[in-house]
Amino acid sequence: MVSLFLPLSSSFVSFFYLRLIPSSSPSPKLASFCSLELPLAGPSNAVPFNPPSALRMNPYAIRVLATLITLLAAGSSAQRVFSDERLVVNMTIVRNASTIGAYCLDGSLPAYHLHRGFGAGADNWLLQFEGGGWCNDIGSCLERAETRRGSTRYMTRFEVFSGILSDNASLNPDFYNWNRVKLRYCDGASFAGDAEFDNGTSLLYFRGQRIWQAIILDLVPKGLRQAHKALLSGCSAGGLASFLHCDDFAAYLPSNASVKCLSDAGFFLDEDVALNHTMRAFYKDLVSLQGIEKNLNQNCTSSLLYPNLCFFPQYTLKFITTPFFILNSAYDVFQFHHSLVPPPADSKGHWIRCKLDPAACSPEQIQVLQGLRNDMIEALRPFRLYSRRGGVFVNSCFAHCQSELQDTWFAVDSPRVNNKTIAEAVGDWYFSRKVTKEIDCPYPCDKTCHDLIPLSQTEGITGRVFDSFLAQRR
Repeated sequence: MVSLFLPLSSSFVSFFYLRLIPSSSPSPKLASFCSLELPLAGPSNAVPFNPPSALRMNPYAIRVLATLITLLAAGSSAQRVFSDERLVVNMTIVRNASTIGAYCLDGSLPAYHLHRGFGAGADNWLLQFEGGGWCNDIGSCLERAETRRGSTRYMTRFEVFSGILSDNASLNPDFYNWNRVKLRYCDGASFAGDAEFDNGTSLLYFRGQRIWQAIILDLVPKGLRQAHKALLSGCSAGGLASFLHCDDFAAYLPSNASVKCLSDAGFFLDEDVALNHTMRAFYKDLVSLQGIEKNLNQNCTSSLLYPNLCFFPQYTLKFITTPFFILNSAYDVFQFHHSLVPPPADSKGHWIRCKLDPAACSPEQIQVLQGLRNDMIEALRPFRLYSRRGGVFVNSCFAHCQSELQDTWFAVDSPRVNNKTIAEAVGDWYFSRKVTKEIDCPYPCDKTCHDLIPLSQTEGITGRVFDSFLAQRR
């Protein structure tokens, strides 16, 4: 079976996943990111495309690309295939953000995308933090400031809403008619920093906390202050932001509102890599550089010898009082590729084939991966056992972020745990229909997975920053 995913991040397709699955195996033959720009409107021949050599040689990929080229050749009818079924939402720049000093890394104003709710959901709100990693030193933050991860100047003005942000009841049954907001990410610290760097030559604003506040203050008069129900969510670094801002979000809303929070792929572990505590060291530098510590949960920071550890969800989770849902893969691809086995720690390339295709992993490598799963489940154990209002959905897929992709959120063949999709699990938890604490069996038992694996081990600025940091420590 060959599946083509187009998880659009703007009016242009910036990247797409190829999930290529031979009929004889449930594991991916190849999955990759490929540079592609496909306008939602305009001439169909404006499609620069440069697939990597590994993709060009793959017969399954050739079949998919042939189908794509056929659609493009069809002109306007092909464009309807890609546009009509997707909700495209315009960007809102927060014009008053400068009054509280809320700026992106480069000094540009922050932004969000809002699609209004309707009907019975008109007074309900879902806010989704965008993800995109972090920068923990001046060099990486200067680089980031010249990209869409650090400046709204480089962001496209439209965002496609799908999955948990969809307005289609058949694709997003519990939240389709809510007011849905995507908060754009341009600070590099999970919306938590409050500092500034100015050496007379370069100027960087580490103002994620103020960006968060500015967006909330902009939404309050638009109806957020009258919210009946609300859900704060986020993916990856945005999922981490959900942990950091959950209780603060509840404080902005009416006391009688039903307020809950969700983290998707944001449960980053304080995992030990070759006795280096790499993620811990990375976060320590991040917290120090961007002035984050004062914005962390004070109950958490006062309880630990090293307050910066409260940037890790596993330490701050027990201090969050607002009901929380944790969605994560037990074999989270980012943590697998950049924390558990980062490229600098695999100089001889023993893990390359395993990273591209879990079915190619040796028994020894599978044992290491099961260790990652065991550590995640153990870190979640107190929450699973003692949180009466919490929810958990940990599947055994090789993925990172599953709530914004329609294919993994809610579809006919979506991933399931105990025959329940992610959308059903989150909905059951939010509306208190059922207790939802689902933990999948270990790999490779789950045949419903959609494994989304980047071809490049250093895909994107986030991977490069983290891998560069690790290389310097070795």
